[in-house]
Amino acid sequence: QVQLVESGGGLVQPGGSLRLSCAASGSIFSINGMGWYRQAPGKERELVATITRSGNTNYSDSVKGRFTISRDNAKNTCYLQMNSLKLEDTAVYYCRGQIQRTLREYAMYYWGKGTLVTVSS
Repeated sequence: QVQLVESGGGLVQPGGSLRLSCAASGSIFSINGMGWYRQAPGKERELVATITRSGNTNYSDSVKGRFTISRDNAKNTCYLQMNSLKLEDTAVYYCRGQIQRTLREYAMYYWGKGTLVTVSS
């Protein structure tokens, strides 16, 4: 089985910073794209940032310039550095990975269970 586990969430004041981590474990042959998504109360899940295996990144307009996504392929881990946090960044943040379990299988998307980020004064 494959697991994605997020960590690093918590309570932070507006203007503060947090760094989220997403560690993939289990039967993994390779990991293609990875990404962070978030879901605020009463809203749909939305894309925050994605990164390809080679390091190409994409950000939503709402976080561009404030958040940075990165990954360590050797550790099967993805990170999200969040700076200049705003009240509207409050949400559960989910990690998603496109993971190929064996050479013979197609890559599939896996989700973590999420980590809560609360921005409040």
